[in-house]
Amino acid sequence: MRNTNRLPFNALRLAFGALVVAFLVIPLAAILPLAFTDSIFLTYPMSGPSTRWFDTLATSDAWQRSIVNSMIIGSGATVLSTAVGTLAALGLRRNLVPFSGLLRSIFLLPMVVPAVVLGVGMQILYARLGLASSYLGVIIAHAVLCVPFVLVNVSGSLAAIDPALEKAAASLGAAPATVFRRVTFPLALPGILTGAAFAFATSLDEVVITLFVAGPNQTTLARQMFSSLRENISPAIAAAAFLIIVVTLVLALAVRGTAILAVLRQRRTLVPEE
Repeated sequence: MRNTNRLPFNALRLAFGALVVAFLVIPLAAILPLAFTDSIFLTYPMSGPSTRWFDTLATSDAWQRSIVNSMIIGSGATVLSTAVGTLAALGLRRNLVPFSGLLRSIFLLPMVVPAVVLGVGMQILYARLGLASSYLGVIIAHAVLCVPFVLVNVSGSLAAIDPALEKAAASLGAAPATVFRRVTFPLALPGILTGAAFAFATSLDEVVITLFVAGPNQTTLARQMFSSLRENISPAIAAAAFLIIVVTLVLALAVRGTAILAVLRQRRTLVPEE
């Protein structure tokens, strides 16, 4: 009887989930096929298939420079935000630090503060520090946006670690650094990798703050797409969007596979074979 009563609720939940997925996927399904059109317009029906717009990304100086800049800035922001976010998650773990709740809220502020506000503030600060229109300035700006994603993911992994494992290692004479290296870090690695993937994807997609802090030499792929939309709506924009989505999916799959391998390796370490 209980299962029968839950059927309408389960059906409603499934329908709502399907609507949310459709809301997110349908716009992508509508625009991404236009990356393979041979027309110069973003229109349906497509006159024929072609990869000319991917050739444009590979041969145009502006698109090439933006892709390289995105890789440089995204990689730098990922490394910086992963280091800061992981250290912050470790420091705020188990609320041992005074005002840990307030500190956590401060780290999460970039997720809720409008990007325009952050961009204006960073532009004013960078003008005084001499970081305006520099790669370092853009990397730091992107890292500020990425730190909350790393913090959330690493905090979730740390919260799932059984404290008894670390206490057991310490009781066997392991130094704190050894406990972290052999127990805490391997178990938190899936969260760290996931946070790094989110950080890179966030940097790759960021355009508002880039408009405020980047100069002409730091034009990223997202900023180039934005500029192209203002000047000339071309299927090259759809090709660039397709490229960003593919890179994001590859990162997600790589992180997932690495996390599974790390968990399996850790289980073999903790559970000796018979």
